[in-house]
Amino acid sequence: MAIEKDSVVSFSFILRDAKTNEILEDNSNLPVSFLLGRGHILESLEEELAKLNIGEESDILITKDKAWQEYDENLIQELPKEQFAGIELREGLELFGENEDGSNVRVIVKEIKDSSVVIDYNHPYAGKDLLFTVLVSDVRAATEDELASGAVSQPGGCGCGHHGQEGCKGDGSCGQHEHHHHNDGCCGHEHNHGGCCGH
Repeated sequence: MAIEKDSVVSFSFILRDAKTNEILEDNSNLPVSFLLGRGHILESLEEELAKLNIGEESDILITKDKAWQEYDENLIQELPKEQFAGIELREGLELFGENEDGSNVRVIVKEIKDSSVVIDYNHPYAGKDLLFTVLVSDVRAATEDELASGAVSQPGGCGCGHHGQEGCKGDGSCGQHEHHHHNDGCCGHEHNHGGCCGH
């Protein structure tokens, strides 16, 4: 039986590169929760999770055309190093910031030069087919507060009211990252990544 919209779904997962079988994320010991139908996770992943029952495990293949498309070289930009004042830069560092329209964006430091920094607006999983091994651990009705806020009121909840909330790495695992505010406006909303559980 399909899970109804606005239910709170809790699930654990292991995420692999479908081509190489490399483990990209292992969230098997810490279930994450989200409101179904609110866009907190990849739509294609959400659709498949909605078909499962509590206690059911499944392998879900999300091809790159339904995830983060192909890697786009045009989403690499070089910025003056002074824009990163106060940040301890290193290659591979994830930074969060805002576009001029107020939307959130996540970038990755690709290269550090003498006077500039090369950043990559591509999602880390751009160009990859993704294989999620998921286990649905719980499904429940959302509370009135959760429905109003769009956020799950418990540890591990996904859905911060908008995508790009700090602490969510874009695939469900959470961690503390540095923040960088920039106003270049070169990354549109369609490239806004950094929410929870793959979105």
